[in-house]
Amino acid sequence: MKAPIELTIDVTEAAGLGIPARTAVTVCLPDDGVLADPPVICFAYPGGGYNRRYYTYDMLDGSAGGEAAYHCGRGWIVVACDHLGFGESTIPEGNALDLDNVAAANDATVREVMTRLESGTLAPGLAPVTGATRIGIGQSMGGCFTVVAQGNYETFDAVGILGYSGIHTVVPTRPGQPKTAWPWISRRQSLDSPRVMNAAAMASAEGAKLGDGEALRKAAQGGEHPFQWSFHYDDEPADIVALDMAASAGTADPLPIWRSATTPPCGVYMVAPGAVALEAASILVPVLVAVGERDVVPDPWAEPKAYKSAIDIGVYVCPRMAHMHNFASTRLLFWEHIQSWGDRVARMRAIAV
Repeated sequence: MKAPIELTIDVTEAAGLGIPARTAVTVCLPDDGVLADPPVICFAYPGGGYNRRYYTYDMLDGSAGGEAAYHCGRGWIVVACDHLGFGESTIPEGNALDLDNVAAANDATVREVMTRLESGTLAPGLAPVTGATRIGIGQSMGGCFTVVAQGNYETFDAVGILGYSGIHTVVPTRPGQPKTAWPWISRRQSLDSPRVMNAAAMASAEGAKLGDGEALRKAAQGGEHPFQWSFHYDDEPADIVALDMAASAGTADPLPIWRSATTPPCGVYMVAPGAVALEAASILVPVLVAVGERDVVPDPWAEPKAYKSAIDIGVYVCPRMAHMHNFASTRLLFWEHIQSWGDRVARMRAIAV
């Protein structure tokens, strides 16, 4: 993989926040300059609490370029993106962001990067890239935003929804431990004064509650972080897992390179049942649902029912993998499945044309 190209994209108009807004992206190109035939541009979006380095850094030893390098080595251009409210993108104050304006900004980012790639103006010496298949992959909250963008704007030619449920996302805890409670808040509700639809269940829950940072920190200090079992598989290096979970607990200083110091509050919407049901049902293009064997998608084999209009739906459950896929010892299996799926989508599009 060549030295990555760092860009910022103006998304002020699309975001509609009344303030200047920019997204930060990292464009990764094949080292030999030879693109897959047909060409594939993969836009990659991280989950809550993570930034675009989730895709460009090998969390297990730091010696390679992670998933981006894997795909670039097989001819793809990979564009790792920070959503608004994450990483090095614009961080609006308060509750300005919601699922829709984040998705709108992501769509605008994709269209601007594609314009530059197709016109040959993205970087000096880079020839125009035409006829490419645009794939969007999003992990966890990134999967949620990808569903919304695709449903609303038809941003991509195919989408990979990685570790997010189009039906109901639920983060499990280690068997025998109290379940973590997740508030159900409708997207129609303002986060300034939201109504929690499952307030009674939240009140009676014994485990730590999503949004209660202090409770999560106390739970982590008393032993294992409540998310650790679902986020990290048992054979991952203990020091890396501890560092990542310290970031989740708000006790990592400095933050690991793959972590975002901020996550917008609108992420709470994504854990309500049917949070993105309309957008998911409206997606027409091929969909890949890919998860770890221990993940936040209660029934991966039921997920195709969420994508009622999609022309092609695949499900992949990767062994010995938890929710944070790119930390797993089996991550190459996961990446290869995404690679082979994306290449197949591109070939089928070429035939259809």
